[in-house]
Amino acid sequence: MSGTFYGVGLGPGDPDLITRRAARLIENATIIAYPSLAGGDSFARSIAADLIPATAREIRMDVPMTRQRAPAQAAYDVGAAQIAEALVQGHDVVCLCEGDPFFYGSFMYLFARLKSRFRVEVVPGVTSVTACAAVAAMPLTARNEVMTVLPGPLPDVALRDHLRAADTLVVMKVGRHLARLRTLLADEGLTGTYIERATLGSEVVLPLSEAPDDAPYFSMILVTKGADPWL
Repeated sequence: MSGTFYGVGLGPGDPDLITRRAARLIENATIIAYPSLAGGDSFARSIAADLIPATAREIRMDVPMTRQRAPAQAAYDVGAAQIAEALVQGHDVVCLCEGDPFFYGSFMYLFARLKSRFRVEVVPGVTSVTACAAVAAMPLTARNEVMTVLPGPLPDVALRDHLRAADTLVVMKVGRHLARLRTLLADEGLTGTYIERATLGSEVVLPLSEAPDDAPYFSMILVTKGADPWL
């Protein structure tokens, strides 16, 4: 029989936020898979490093960070083929995913390639959205409020339409778009909170007006409108 493919959410970075189920799967794994920056380290692996058995075989997928989709897709093709080979041989494979596997997670690309052929189980993880809200002490939604999650690279027209309709805004993938996003929000009369590397030792929480123009990839903007609805 084929093995099971596990997509294991690790949370936003602090190892203490790994769920007990995820920890058990990692500690008992014989084969571990994870993405890494091409030529660099794997953030996912660093989160779970203390749990990975010394005897585990590791499948590392070097994924280039480029705007073109083809190089990354090719890397997932290679990784999926290696994982499939292990599954066919009857081995379970535990794939490490920072955050949650199904929330902007790279695991989704492997899932799409393997779900029709193998048994797949997904272990949810703490998302970066809830982690940022916690460290910024910002409740996100209450009662009938609408929360919208927006990727920063969206063009201004699309962003403006969404942000006008929502009660709470979560802007992800901020990075080099921070200055543009700050101006766009200011034009709409909105202020926000900037968070980078939530739950890590280098965590930063600032008013958006004080945030650096050159933001890292792991950064986010939270905006809530109106008075506290829970009072």
